This record gives sequence, C-alpha cells and structure tokens, in this order.
Amino acid sequence: MLSRNLLKQILSAILVLSAASFAGVVYSQDSKTGNTTDSKIRNIDGVAAVVNTGFVTRKEIDDRIIALQKQGAKLPDAASLRTLVLERLIIEKIQLQNAEQEGIVVSKKELEKIIGDIAEKNKLTYAEFKAKIIATGMTFERYKETLRDDIVLSRYRERAVEAKIKISDAEVDNFIADRMRAMAGGGEQRSAPPAKGEPEEIDVAQIFIPVDTGAGASAQAEAKKQAEALLRDAKGDVDFLQLGAAAAKTNPKIKFQDLGYRSPDRLPQLFYEAIRNTGGGQVANAVVKSPAGYHVLKVLDRRALSAAPAAQQVASQDSAPTTPQNIPITQTMARHILLKKRPGLTDQDAERRLQGYRDQVRAKTADFGELAKKYSEDGSAPNGGNLGWMGPGDLVPEFEQAMNRLQIGEVSNPVKSEFGWHLIQVLERREAQLTVEKQRDFARAAIRERKFEQAYQDWIRELRDTATVKILNSDDAANAAPR
Repeated sequence: MLSRNLLKQILSAILVLSAASFAGVVYSQDSKTGNTTDSKIRNIDGVAAVVNTGFVTRKEIDDRIIALQKQGAKLPDAASLRTLVLERLIIEKIQLQNAEQEGIVVSKKELEKIIGDIAEKNKLTYAEFKAKIIATGMTFERYKETLRDDIVLSRYRERAVEAKIKISDAEVDNFIADRMRAMAGGGEQRSAPPAKGEPEEIDVAQIFIPVDTGAGASAQAEAKKQAEALLRDAKGDVDFLQLGAAAAKTNPKIKFQDLGYRSPDRLPQLFYEAIRNTGGGQVANAVVKSPAGYHVLKVLDRRALSAAPAAQQVASQDSAPTTPQNIPITQTMARHILLKKRPGLTDQDAERRLQGYRDQVRAKTADFGELAKKYSEDGSAPNGGNLGWMGPGDLVPEFEQAMNRLQIGEVSNPVKSEFGWHLIQVLERREAQLTVEKQRDFARAAIRERKFEQAYQDWIRELRDTATVKILNSDDAANAAPR
C-alpha cells in the first residue's frame, strides 16, 4: 500500500468523491439566489476572461470559491482569492483546449468503468454512489462531466510534463555512485571546475517558498522574510537539502529539490543570473524573487560539460567503489492502521482514535491485525494492515523514519504523513540484496521525482505565456446587482 504510487492510486478515488461532495454544495446554490431572472441570467453568463477561443465566467469563479470555503482551507482576502481562482481556471481552460487538440479523450464506456471503480473503492454499488452524488445537490451528469475533465487534465499533464523530463544514463550512474560513496563514508565529491569560457553544467538545489498569485503585501513580506531567514541558515555549516526538509515540516507549502546537472540554457534565467558567479558548494548571495514566489539557491557543483564522463571515470577509480554491485539493505515487514485525511476528521480526532487503538494493543485487550481489518482505511485492511517487505525509499519519509525507530513487535505513537494518520507495528526484519537493476530503477524514480516539480512549474509558465488571455470584469460575483 504505502509505496507512494499505490497509495496515491488508492486515495485518488476517495478524493474524487470528496471533491464531488464539495462541488455539489456549490451547484445547489443557484436555486437559492434571490435576484430577478433577468439580472441572474445576465450575471451568470458574464464573462470574466477570454482564454484563446474559450472563456471563464464569473459564475465559475464563484463556484470554485464556494468549494474552497466548504473545504475549510485558510484563504486570502476576497479580492486576492478571486484573482487566484481566476488564474487557476485560466490555466485549466488552456490545458483542456490543448488536450482536445492533441486528441486526449475519455470515452463514455471508459468513464462508466472509472465511476464503477470509484464506487467499488468507496464500498458502494454504482446505484448507491450515484445516489450519494445526487444527495450533495449535484446532478449525476454534471458529476460525470467534471470527472471527465479531471481525467483529461491529469492525462494531459502527465504526458506533457513527463515528456520534458530527460534522465540520462550518466545521471543514473552519478546518483548510484553518490549513494555508494555516502554508504562507504566517502562524503560528497566535487568536480573540477570548468576553465574560463568552457561549456559547463551546474548542479543547483533550491528551497522554494511559494506565494499565491495576487497575494497581498503582507503575504509577500512574510514569504520573503522566511526565504531570507533560510538563506542566512544555508550559509552556515548545514546540509542544504536537510535544511529544506526541516522547513517543509513546519510549512508543507515549502518545496526543496536538487535540480541536477543542467547547462546554463536549461536553468531558469533568474536562477542562472543569481548563481552565475557562485562557486560549487556556495549559496547565492540573495534570495531570488520569481512570479511564483521566493527561491533560496545553492550551487552544489559545477563541472566542465566535456569533462563529465572523464570526471565520472576518475571518481570510480579514486573514491569509494562505484562499480555496479549488489548493495546489502535491511527490509522491514510492518503493518499499520491508516485514518485518511477527509472533511470532518480533524488531526486531533484522528490522533485520539489511534492512541486508543495503541492502548488496546499494548494492554493486550485487542489484536493489531483485527483492529486494522476493522478500522484501517486503505487497501491493506483485509490483510490486517500488512504492507509486506519494504526497503529503504519504498515508503513516505515520515512513515519510514517512525518505522525504523521501532523494535520488532513495538507499536508506534500516531504518525502523520501526506496521506493521513498511521499507527505502525513492526513484525519482522531481514537483510537482503538490492540488485544493480533495482538500484537503477530506484535511481531513475528518485531523479524523476526530483525533476518533476520544476518541470511542471516551467510547463505551466510556458502554457500561460503562449496563450491569448484577456481579463474582463472578474471582480463582481455572478449574482451581484448589475452596474
């Protein structure tokens, strides 16, 4: 279950159902509007923005805002929120238009099968699922239309962004070699700097503090303050990516990543200008401001482009062994009880429930496996929450770190991850071999994950920059009195 891909597949169905519930509340609002018919029609049909050959209406903005409010999310002031939601809708319209041009479609038969799968994952029949959607106030046809758009968007994004991520064999080799040196205690190894004027590749890492489009001055100032504090810390004797990980724990919106080796023309221009004269192992002098937020940058390494293969050979000869070989690893068999994030379940409630289950297991008044079968909210429940044998990197970090601290038979305190709250019990451990083939698979997956966020942001900016967008009257709600 808890491998990232499998968990996300399992949870996606539940999230769709939750989104439908929120949207249902939105669409039920229309019948409650007290405006005159003429005024209502004129305002609902009011266009907020023209996007290529399509448009975004003010009512679409209103509906999205109501859905966000129903989710209980912390939102900016009303004016900033409308600007932010409009921008998101514009991006979605552009994506849907492009997806249609590329022939990405979801057939009626395929859509029905997907809905059937969602119903099954929610332990409902098709008829029960349909009734649940209708009970939210949304028509089932509208739900299917929304779901079809979501699927098309997801497939288009995956196809477009994945196509931009290039992973060379050299990157995989370097990744594995770095891991082997780290395991052997060899530490980091820097490449020889390029000669003046010689083509080069730069390995840049960033800690990114996002700021929503249209955020007010106070939000901008707070984000900048955070970035500058991180920059000061990064100049000290700290691991840059560990600093980013610590910051992300206190603020989940913060992202950190190693962009990998890139030639200057493959770096965002803002980034390259900031680190043009920064040596390997050094932090950029100042925080970089982009339309998306604030970036703290560190140059991990600079190397001559033509010398990369030679440097790789030298590293394999002079450092810890880098010849492909099986690596001994410790695998853990564990089971868990998962309470997933959902509307109406607070962190306090989830933690309290899991504390109760833990106390029962410790007092030997209940069996962990039986509790998992009854209460766990994921695909491992029928197996008593058993996840099978898991190795390093197979699990989300919060789960893996908590699991690694447990003795065999020990039950953890409640652990929070991106998927919800977990109670963990370790059943067994064993020594195994990570084959060369598995190492390369793991390396490619890790590099792809590292590159995906930057590729996605670059793609979004490219879409927006190349679209023809004209903002009209987006300030008023659709049911506002005409002016």
